[in-house]
This record gives sequence, structure tokens and C-alpha cells, in this order.
Amino acid sequence: MITFALKLFAALGCGLIAGVFFAFSTFMMSALARLQPAQGIAAFQSINITVYNPWFMGTFLGTAVACIFLAIASLLKWQQLGAAYLLVGSLLYLVGTVGVTILFNVPLNDALAVVDPGSADGASLWSSFLPNWTNWNHVRTAAALAAAAAFTLQLAKY
Repeated sequence: MITFALKLFAALGCGLIAGVFFAFSTFMMSALARLQPAQGIAAFQSINITVYNPWFMGTFLGTAVACIFLAIASLLKWQQLGAAYLLVGSLLYLVGTVGVTILFNVPLNDALAVVDPGSADGASLWSSFLPNWTNWNHVRTAAALAAAAAFTLQLAKY
């Protein structure tokens, strides 16, 4: 029963995170790009502060913890039907979502956090930030969605 609950939590968590990232990829970043650089930077700096809340971070990191347990479980029970779905879903989320966030999106966020929104440096950073951050966000979105699909397929087998 605990394993089922972890699988369900991972599937739902990956889907929720994919949805958040999908929103950024499909309209949030475009909306921010339409603003003057100082306004877009200030808005994104605010987003980067407010994202650290129990709801988002609990889902983002809680899903990662579930994926770690499910990856280990899949390796320990590799001979069981559906173990590959668990491993693939876990790795997609851990590498493609959490890993990409840590290695690419967070450093971009950190660079933007310290820039003066009204400065020339800010405007220059913003022009490269938008496409770079968005491209890596597309990767996170696809990875989280594919992970949700893998967990869903595994759950559908039972």
C-alpha cells in the first residue's frame, strides 16, 4: 500500500510540476518579455522570492523524494512487471526536472536576483535570460510530463 501511495504521489506531483512549468513556457515568459526590461526583471525577481513557499517546494521536493524511493524500489524489484517504468519516471524527474533546475534555471535566477532592474546591465542580462531560462524550462516541462506518463503507465498495469 505504501508503494502504491508513493507511485500515485509521484505521478500527481510530476503532473503538477509539469503544469507549472508548462504555464511558464507557454505564456508567463512571453508575458514577461512584453514588459519593459526593468518591469520584467522586477516581476521575475518577485516570482523567484515567492516560489519558495510550502506548497510549491513541498510538491517539487516531495516528488523528488518519492522518486528516489521509487528508483531504489525499482532496482530492488527489477524482475517485477513495471519496474522499468518506475526507474525511467524517477530518472526523468530527478535528472530532467530537478537536475536541470539546479544546474541551469537556478543559476540564471541567482544572476537575475542581484541585478538592478533599471540598469543597463539588467537590460542586457534580461535579453539573454529570457531565451536561456525558457529553453531550459521547456526541458523541465517535458521531463516532468514524461515522468508523470511513466508513473501513470506503471499504475495502469495494476
